[in-house]
Order: sequence, then structure tokens, then C-alpha cells
Amino acid sequence: MAKTHFAQTQTQQQTQTQKLSPQQVMVARLLELTTIEVEERVRGEVMENPALECVEPDILPGDDTQGGDGDEFSEAYGSADDYSTPDDVPEYNGWDYRGGNDSVELPVSDAQSFGDTLVEQLGELPLTPQQRVIGEYIIGSLDDDGLLHKPLTEIEDELLLYASIAPSQQEIEEVLGMIQGFEPAGIAARSLQECLLLQLARNGKERDLSLPCRIVSDYYDDFTKRRWDTLPAKLGVSEEECREAIADIVRLNPRPGASLVESVGMNHQQIMPDFNVDIQGDEVTVTLNNYYVPSLRVSSEYEDMLAEQARSQNPEHRAAAQFLKQKIDSAKGFISAIKQREETLLRTMRAIVDAQKPFFTGGGDESLLTPMILEDVAKRVGYDISTISRVSNSKYAQLPWGVYPLKYFFSDGVATADGGERSVRELYRIIQELVDGEDKRKPLTDEELMARLHEQGFTLARRTVAKYREHLNIPVARLRRE
Repeated sequence: MAKTHFAQTQTQQQTQTQKLSPQQVMVARLLELTTIEVEERVRGEVMENPALECVEPDILPGDDTQGGDGDEFSEAYGSADDYSTPDDVPEYNGWDYRGGNDSVELPVSDAQSFGDTLVEQLGELPLTPQQRVIGEYIIGSLDDDGLLHKPLTEIEDELLLYASIAPSQQEIEEVLGMIQGFEPAGIAARSLQECLLLQLARNGKERDLSLPCRIVSDYYDDFTKRRWDTLPAKLGVSEEECREAIADIVRLNPRPGASLVESVGMNHQQIMPDFNVDIQGDEVTVTLNNYYVPSLRVSSEYEDMLAEQARSQNPEHRAAAQFLKQKIDSAKGFISAIKQREETLLRTMRAIVDAQKPFFTGGGDESLLTPMILEDVAKRVGYDISTISRVSNSKYAQLPWGVYPLKYFFSDGVATADGGERSVRELYRIIQELVDGEDKRKPLTDEELMARLHEQGFTLARRTVAKYREHLNIPVARLRRE
């Protein structure tokens, strides 16, 4: 019998991985914060690190009643030269920043935000610190409809990168399951199908909804493509029972996040814009609205102490010098991160303005918005898409005619008959206008909407029109009949 020989070989493989430095992680986290949150973070950092000093102005912007030559104001805010007189300082969203002898009111809302309401529900659960971090990250990843489109593997990677924790997918799924038990039903679903099933499960505690659950679970494709006449035979039920089950499904809310926004009054929330956009003819100027984010500097007293201790030969003094150096390095790192944040915000907003120039110079005409995605801006400024996403998330810009979320300037494109592209947002507006102006005794069907859109240059299939109608939370024609 022949002998079998086993050979052991050793191979060497070189792989390249990218790991963010602590400084890069700090910048990434600061990018996600709003102006008010950055102010809070700055003051918190000053409290924790004695080597960091907050440069407070002697006077409020435009207030020349308290003396001083304005140098400290310039140092703190870096924008005094932009306004030669108090009257040059613009008013934002109803709050006068010109100061005078009156106290300056900051925009404060008594309404909770979408995320705050969910985080509040999260706080009522007995969670470990890691579970709480996971939960808050999941809530921050939900879209405006309250759905979670980000894969759990991506959340797992980002938690390791940005929160320095390494949970398993099972742990993430467990926390996600807890959030899916929050109000309103359907929140944090990973698809429309799961959203409907979550609502049916919640409603099913009060009455039997097993048949609607079967339709959504086992015959979802038939339901969404309206092959309803085939369902009774497949389910083994009467047509009447099937009709009632379908009626239960269409009454569900496909956008639970939108209903939560309405219930907490987010649409009436007062916003502190992160950017000011000034438009004079074809000239568009972007500035940061950071009046109340003070400038920072390293304490000269600490630097003098470090120099003195470093010259000493005493071991205790050497140890003290090491402590002082750590604090000073930390202060310099934080100041640098704040400056990087400001530069990134400005470059990104200016790129958005350049890409959507006709909208800005055209008085805010929505039809002038061109299709634009995060990648388009990322290419313009040379940043990662994730960086553009952090900047555009929860940031607002003050324009002469109103305050806009940065997300407003992004949209996918829709092909037109002439081979061009128009913004999905414009398409949404047109569909909404068509439905608003229809005869409610004979509302427009999806086929009729499709024909009207074809007249305006959109080449869309009926099922595509139905999808956009559903995104707008507009019921089918028979349910709109009065």
C-alpha cells in the first residue's frame, strides 16, 4: 500500500487596512454635531481640560454699548469685518442677533425631535452601557420614514470605528428588536415588509390578524403588485375575507417615522442654522453661523508651567511636566479638530452651492435643482462619501427666503423624454400637485398620473409612478374618493 505524504507549506500574504487615528475619529464625531451641540462640546472640553481656554467676547455681536474696541469680538468670532454696523448683521429665523441692551434669544424649541423621543424610550429600558451606545447609534441611522436601511454589518463596522466597541451582530439585532418595540409600531424596520409585519403583530394583540400577516409574510409580492384576485385561492379563504385582510393592510402606516415627527411637532421646531448663505445677484457667499461657538486657545499659563517644569532636574517635576504636556497636546488636538470641522463644513457647503448654483441664484425655484447624490459632492471636494454624509445630516442652511436642511439639495435623477434628467424632488412636487388638484369624486389612477407625467416629459412606468405615490404616503385612487 502506497504511503500518503503530507506536506506543510507556509505562505505570506500582505493586506492593507485603513485605521483612523484618534484625531480623525474626533473630527468625524464633531462633524456629526450641530452648531448648538458643538458649543456644548466646546464648553465641556474647556471644563475638563485646564490647558484649554475659551476666548469669550466682551460684547455680543453688534453690541457697542459695553465699551471695548471689538478686538476680542474679532478674535472670538472671526467675522466682525463682515458687518461694519449693527444694521448689517442679518436676522435669522426671527431672532435678532444685533444685541443692543436687550438680551439675545437663542432658538430653543419646546418640542422633542424624532430621535429624542426614541432615545427617551430607550432610556426606560434596563440596558448595559454598550447596549445603550448601540441603541443610540441605530436610532441615529434611521431615515426620515423611521426605517433602517443600513445593513447590520455596516453598523457593526461603524461602532468599532466611531464608538470603539465591538458588538456581535447578535447583540446589535437584540437591541434593534428592543427599538422595534417602541412607539409608533413599525419603527426601525429594515424594509417596508418588516414595517407592515411589525404593525400587524402589535395590532394583532387586540384582534385576529393572522390572515393579513400571512399575506404580507408569504404573498408580499402578489400584494405589492396588486395580484389580489389570485390570493383567495392561494390562502384558501373567501373573497370577502381576503378583501377585509387587504383593507387591514392598506390602513397601516408605511412611514412610521413621519407620523412620529408630526406627533412631536418637529415640523414646528425652531432651528439654529449651521450656515448662512448670502446671495447678491450671481454671487453666493457661504459663512458658518458660529457666533456662539467661542474660539479656543492653549493656556499660556500652562505653557509657562510646562517650560519651567521641563527645565527642572527634579523627578517629581519631570512627572508634572509629562502631565502638563499631555493636557497641552490634548488642547492643541481639540483646537485642530474644531478648525478641521469648520474647514470641512465650509468646503462641503460651497461645493453644494456650486453644484446647485441655478437654484440659489434663481430665488429658490425647486425646478432648478439638478439630481445630485453624496458621491457628486465627495468628488468635488475630495472627501469620502461618509464625510459628506456626516456634514449633510442634521445640518441646516439659512437662505434669504428660508431655512433648508442640507438633505434638501440631494436627490436622485429621473430620466426625461429628451434624454435628460430631472430631480426626483421635482417629480414628487408635481405628483403632489396633481393629486391636490384632482376631482375627489373621480381621483386620478396611477395610469392617469402616468399619462399626466408623460405630458410633462417624464418617461415613467405605471409601477414606478405607484412607487413614488407611496413614498409620498398618498393612498390609491379608490381610497382618495370622497
